[in-house]
Amino acid sequence: MFKHRILLAIFPGQGQINPSFQFSKRVIAMGARVTIPIVARLHRRIANKNPIPGLSLAPFSDGHDDGLNPHKTTHADFTLYASQLHQRASDFISHLILSAASDGDPFTCLLYTLLVPWAPPLARRFNLPTAMLWIEPASVLNILYHYFHGYADHINHASKTTAIVFPGFSFSLSPRDMPSMLLHRESGISSFVYSLFEEQIQQLDLERNLLVLVNTFEALEEEALRAVDKLNMIPIGPLVPSAILDGKDPRDTSFGGDLLPVSNHYLEWLDSKQENSVVYVSFGSYWELSKRQMEEIADALLDCGRPFLWVIRRKVVEDGKEEEEDDISCREELEKKGKIVTWCSQVEVLSHASVGCFVTHCGWNSTMEGLVCGVPMVAFPQFTDQMTNAKLIEDVWKVGVRVEDEDDDGIVEGKEIKRCMEVVMGNGDKGNELRRNAEKWKVEAREAAIEGGSSEKNLKAFLDGVA
Repeated sequence: MFKHRILLAIFPGQGQINPSFQFSKRVIAMGARVTIPIVARLHRRIANKNPIPGLSLAPFSDGHDDGLNPHKTTHADFTLYASQLHQRASDFISHLILSAASDGDPFTCLLYTLLVPWAPPLARRFNLPTAMLWIEPASVLNILYHYFHGYADHINHASKTTAIVFPGFSFSLSPRDMPSMLLHRESGISSFVYSLFEEQIQQLDLERNLLVLVNTFEALEEEALRAVDKLNMIPIGPLVPSAILDGKDPRDTSFGGDLLPVSNHYLEWLDSKQENSVVYVSFGSYWELSKRQMEEIADALLDCGRPFLWVIRRKVVEDGKEEEEDDISCREELEKKGKIVTWCSQVEVLSHASVGCFVTHCGWNSTMEGLVCGVPMVAFPQFTDQMTNAKLIEDVWKVGVRVEDEDDDGIVEGKEIKRCMEVVMGNGDKGNELRRNAEKWKVEAREAAIEGGSSEKNLKAFLDGVA
């Protein structure tokens, strides 16, 4: 008999699906069942991929079953979407809770990720135990909490050279290290994300003894985990497939919910390359680079002269449909010297012995995967928490270098990208230091997540403590 039946509310997107699915695998292995409400358009794309025993996906309509293109959506569009998602998700989850109770198989707790501030009121309404699954670093939650509790004016009026120190940090940050939507809310998506985070932080103030389960591990963010007295932040990460952690389940090589089709033959190509020789480039499942920035990256890869694996997604129009337009003018030359794919299993790539450098947008999932696999990084942040993650990568954990010298349009030139790749891949003092630190954090991450590790114990203690 299962002791717990968990309802996990998430915001629709690949960046939320991956850690949520991996969290579900972990608690299911500990004897729980999990149900994740998911919007219909995403459910159609993942329903038949790598089913996870014990995980139920409950599809519902958010009113945009044909898709929502975030790159062509205004602030008013996002505001309307947030309202529709709030109402439809709340109604659907309420129905799930009531139906489960009437069937004699009630949910025992409601968990929720970021950008779903409508979930805590539901938990209070139905008197369900609750916790937040924070899928960004504890450091970012610390920044957001203090920003909305008295630090906003100080940050908003800071100059480029201002050193900003938050409680619990032994290091300072500059404005460029802040989550981007705190300082730049001109676009619809930035304003949209800002308003949801503001509402979510406000919801935290209504909770008593709130548990925050964080996708991090104790040694990585010891200060940040204790930086907000009101929040009980519990590290339970890294939430990555077990095959790259301890090999306990060698079949667990993916998260199980890829929204994009995985390309073929890249593993065979990697097998043909020397150890630590390949530069891997990926900017995640969301962000679309400009054509000019893509050309600068291409120039850097060609000038660097090293083999590379570059993920270039086709632009998504709607509901997973992709444009066929080719954004790279020198693709033929690139494909002679490296390999280009539209999508791949990132954990398989990063854990491959041939990969020696990860050029990344610094999304938290990608950052954590790079740390777990011990791959030094070129930090190339674009949006939201990625700016803070890049700071941590370069100056706190010292496992990478961050690109500099953006022009007025925010473009980083190829010569700067090449410089960073050569530092990371080179045999100089800096490159050797980065590799030593990457190996150290790889060991720390795996020790935290394996059976008997600190994160594994924390997750078991959470389940034992749920009423």
